[in-house]
Amino acid sequence: MKGFAVSGGAEVSDFQLGDETAEIARVVAEAGPGVEKIPAAERVYAYVKAAILDRAYPGGELVTEGELATAVGVSRTPVREALLRLEESGLVKLYPKRGALVLPVLPQEIDDVLEARELIETHAAAKVWPRRKQLIETLTQHVDEMRAHRKAGDAKSFLEADRAFHEAIVGAAGNEILAKLYNSLRDRQVRMGVPGIEVQPARMDKSIAAHQEMIDALGGNSVKRFRELVVTHINEAATDLRSSR
Repeated sequence: MKGFAVSGGAEVSDFQLGDETAEIARVVAEAGPGVEKIPAAERVYAYVKAAILDRAYPGGELVTEGELATAVGVSRTPVREALLRLEESGLVKLYPKRGALVLPVLPQEIDDVLEARELIETHAAAKVWPRRKQLIETLTQHVDEMRAHRKAGDAKSFLEADRAFHEAIVGAAGNEILAKLYNSLRDRQVRMGVPGIEVQPARMDKSIAAHQEMIDALGGNSVKRFRELVVTHINEAATDLRSSR
């Protein structure tokens, strides 16, 4: 899908938001058909979340209710509702009568997100092991997409395929609560990871190799090996994120 502009002319892409949220953000920005049928608070939520994750609203920026109401074409009431959701997600901090401060990414947040990812993904790795054969085809498709995006030099689409790979494993574990929590963690990591991979595209090659190794392990007979590869991959991601900041 195409990117879209927010107030001030900044370009926002709808990558990595999840299909539903991304589509809402696109329709809102383009004032597309059916936009009036989408609840106002949902429109604001999708629009602002897209802008934050793509750093069109960077960490440390204060956005006002009036600014957002004008940008999306709604009243201030749904803006407040949407900002409360974004605050619960850890993306903004509300200041009454002033607006919402986009929270910057802090070193501790990187540690917390990666630790939580490790807990969820290693749990999922064990849960999916009995039915791992069904996963191999899906994961292979995602790695093929990663290779294609690497060849095209498209870092954002590469990260989208990367995210889909991991979400497929967590989703296959069958715990909806953990899947939703994991999705929110990956949202946070979007802001952390995109700049580094754009600056160091060789990281894409390393990531492709790590994902292929995980697929190969799924075709083997050692769940311990698979879980170890998951942990190693997350630890390498943590090292890359810290070095890019």
